[in-house]
Amino acid sequence: MQSEKEDEDGVSCEEYVALTDFTGGGPDQLSFSPGDRLLVHAKPSSEWWWAELRGLMGYVPASYLRQDAAEAEDEDTSLEDPWQNEEYFGSYGTLRLHLEMLSDKSRTETYQQVILSNSASLRNKVVMDLGCGTGIISLFCAKLAQPSVVYAVEASSMAEYTRQLVKQNGCEEVVTVLQGRAEEIELPEQVDILVSEWMGNCLLFEFMVESVLLARDRWLRDGGVMWPSSAALTLVPCQADGYYTEKMAFWERPYGLDFTPLQPLAKQEFFTKPKFSHRIDPEDCLSASCDVICLDMYTLQVTDLEEMKGQFHFSVEKSGVFHGFTAWFTVNFEGLEAGSATVELSTGPDSEPTHWKQTLFMLDRPARVFAGDSISGSIVLNRNPVWRRHMTVTLQWNINSSTEDTEDNCQVGTKRFPMWR
Repeated sequence: MQSEKEDEDGVSCEEYVALTDFTGGGPDQLSFSPGDRLLVHAKPSSEWWWAELRGLMGYVPASYLRQDAAEAEDEDTSLEDPWQNEEYFGSYGTLRLHLEMLSDKSRTETYQQVILSNSASLRNKVVMDLGCGTGIISLFCAKLAQPSVVYAVEASSMAEYTRQLVKQNGCEEVVTVLQGRAEEIELPEQVDILVSEWMGNCLLFEFMVESVLLARDRWLRDGGVMWPSSAALTLVPCQADGYYTEKMAFWERPYGLDFTPLQPLAKQEFFTKPKFSHRIDPEDCLSASCDVICLDMYTLQVTDLEEMKGQFHFSVEKSGVFHGFTAWFTVNFEGLEAGSATVELSTGPDSEPTHWKQTLFMLDRPARVFAGDSISGSIVLNRNPVWRRHMTVTLQWNINSSTEDTEDNCQVGTKRFPMWR
């Protein structure tokens, strides 16, 4: 039971303790430090609660709080699974996500192309397919090339079905399915190629990449190849008039009535988190995009994932309304032979759509910009120190206007976006 108290009006509220620090992204959010005791007055959603700290009121991210251990002596107060493995791997034990991924032709056919274009070089090689799911990449290897063995590693219960699929497709002499996490499995030998489809929203979300890095350090032989070999997170300032109108401008005069008092609540509910599965029209890009974070899969370390920083400088190419930033990622697969072609998979708006689509980060207040203006700043990805599959994206920006009319512009801004489902 959470400790129950009463506020000044006699309404009961619950006391929670902050697990980690949080810096509010706007005037409606509270900032707090580890160990702070907050009184939660309302839980308008599973993600954001209305709380009080030292007389100040504001929204706080629910996943950053925990019940007061002192008030729960009879309960196990050890930290609940910080990796949320039961939920994470449980979702991959059903067909819903696999149907989504396999139906993504851009994603799946890119891996097929990588294997086909390197088929000769894969002959007699040892391959690990980490997080193999239904085994599609392993089956591509067995059918399109002649590796000596493919170790198909899958932690979820889907592994049992993967074994059936391997047998059904006559690949059991090549593909060995191992059920377990990358940190726990044992292989009889080092591997020549480590292939995985580990990318999440905004590239790193859910942090499957950590398992890939641990497997690399343990099982990839010297001189072995990583697929993907590199990755980049890309950002662009954008317009999002349709989404802004739907979620914010709607409250101005619905049915001829003034509902503007609901706009602060709408901003909190719809713009505080990133919008996953966004599809940006290339025409809504206000400038050319740029890569803000680049990963070399051979040198990237697990400790690097705790905080990743990037800088950006955009030259606005056309006048419009700066609603926010859109992010996507690109991964590259190097060839096994020197000089062979690199294969690219992009999730950007100018490429074939993927199931990742793009990720939209909305500003609290849009700003009008003009051709010739510049938008510069930084992006920081901080891994959640408690819930290890989650992260926070912090964007800082500055608009340098090329015109005299800057009255309505939000010249400098900072906003934090906690990312969790």
